[in-house]
Amino acid sequence: MVLVIIIGVLVAFIAFTSVVIVKNIASPQKIDGVQKLLKQGKVQAAQKAAKGIVSKNPRDYVAHYLLGKAYMADNKTELAFMEFKTVNENAVFNGDIPELEFRKQMAELYQKYNQPQDALKEYLLLTKMEPQNAENDYNVGKLYELAGKPALAMGFYQKALTINKKHAKSHTAMGYLLYRSKQYGEAKKEIDIAIKLSPENYSNYYYLGKILKDNKDFSAACKALEKAQRDPDFRQKALIEKGSCLMLAGQTDQAIADYEHAISCSKNESSQETLYARYFLATCYEKSRKIEKAIEQWEIIFRKNKNFRDVASKLNEYKELQNNDSMKEYLTAGNAPFIEMCKKIAKAGMNLDCQKAESTPFGCTMLTTEGKQDNWMNMRQQIFLIEFHRDTEPLEETVARKVADVVKAQGYTKGIIVTSSEFNSACIKFAEGRPIQLVAKDQLEKMMSKAGV
Repeated sequence: MVLVIIIGVLVAFIAFTSVVIVKNIASPQKIDGVQKLLKQGKVQAAQKAAKGIVSKNPRDYVAHYLLGKAYMADNKTELAFMEFKTVNENAVFNGDIPELEFRKQMAELYQKYNQPQDALKEYLLLTKMEPQNAENDYNVGKLYELAGKPALAMGFYQKALTINKKHAKSHTAMGYLLYRSKQYGEAKKEIDIAIKLSPENYSNYYYLGKILKDNKDFSAACKALEKAQRDPDFRQKALIEKGSCLMLAGQTDQAIADYEHAISCSKNESSQETLYARYFLATCYEKSRKIEKAIEQWEIIFRKNKNFRDVASKLNEYKELQNNDSMKEYLTAGNAPFIEMCKKIAKAGMNLDCQKAESTPFGCTMLTTEGKQDNWMNMRQQIFLIEFHRDTEPLEETVARKVADVVKAQGYTKGIIVTSSEFNSACIKFAEGRPIQLVAKDQLEKMMSKAGV
C-alpha cells in the first residue's frame, strides 16, 4: 500500500514537472511567434496570438506588452494604453521588455489621455535612465509649465540646454516663458536662437512679432508675423497681431484687410480669436467712419457672446445714433463735408468764423476769430483754437493738456474742445481755471440744431 502511494506521488510529480517544462518551452516559442508577426507587419495576427497567450496566462506581461505594441501598430492607442498600464503596474523589467522604449511610449500615452502627473513620473524616471537626452528634461519642463509651475519648468529647460545647447525646443520654451513674464529682451534672445536653430518652426515668428510689436517696431513685427502665418495653428493669431500693428501704425485700410483674412481663416465662429478679429475690424471701421459696417460686426459678436468686451454698450450708443441723423452725419461724413459742417457749427453755435481748418485723425482743428472781424491775421484779434472730435468714448485729460500747450505756445485766446461723446472727470478738472472750453455731446447737438445741420 505504501509502495502504491509512493509510486502515485512520483507519477504526479513527474506529470507536473512535465507540464511546467512544456509550458516554459512553449511560452517563449509563442512569444517569439508574436514578435515575428509584428516584424512582418501582420498586426492583426499578432494581436490574435498575443490574446491567446494572455487568456491562458494573464500574468504573462511580455505578452501584454506585445499585445500593446500590436494595438499601437494598428492605431488602437486606447487599447494599447490599457495593456501598457497592466505591464507598468505589474511587470518586473528584467530584460524581456525594453524598459527605456516602454517608458517613452508610456509617457506619451499618459499625456495623450490627459494624465499629466503620471506622464511627469515617467519623464522624471527617463531623466535618470537617459541623463544625456535633453528631450526628457524638456518634456519635464513642459509638464511643469502646464501645471502652473514656471520656475520649475525654467529649471528643466535650462538643464536641457546644459546637456544640448542646440536644443531648439528648449530655447523656444524659455523664450515663451520669459515673454509671459514680460522679460522681453531676454525672451527675444532665446527666440532668435530658436529661429536660427529651427527656422521651419514658424510659431517662433509669432512670438517674435509680438515682442517687436510691444517695442513699437511695427515694420519688423509685420515681417515676422507674415512668416508666422505659414503655421496653420498660428495663422489666424498672426493675422490679428499683424492687423493690430498696422492699426497702431495708422494704416487702417491694410489692417482691415488682415482682420477680414483672419475671420475667413476661422474654424470656429465663436472662438475668442474670431471674436477679437471682428472686434478689431469694427474698431477700424469706426475709425474710418464706416459706422454701419462697425455695427454689423458688433451685432455678429453680440449674437455669439453677449458679454464680449464693451460690444453691448457700443451697440447701445449707436442705437441712439440711428435715430439721430445730425449726429450720424457728424460721425460718418467724409473729411471735406465734415469740415464744412464744423464751420457752420462754429458760426451758429459760437459766433466764430473759420480762418483755417485741417483734417486730423480725430476729426478736425480750426483757427477762428470772432464774427465780423475783417483781418484775422491782425495780432490784436482774438484767435480761438477749436478741436472737433468724433468719438464715442469720453475724452481724457491728455487731450485738454495738448490743447492747453498749443494755446499757450501760440498765444491764442482760448482753446475749445468739441466732442460727440463726453469728458472724463480728470479732463474736466484740468480745464477748470484754464482758457479751455469743453463742449460735450448734449451741447454739440444744440449747436448743430441751431446751425441747421
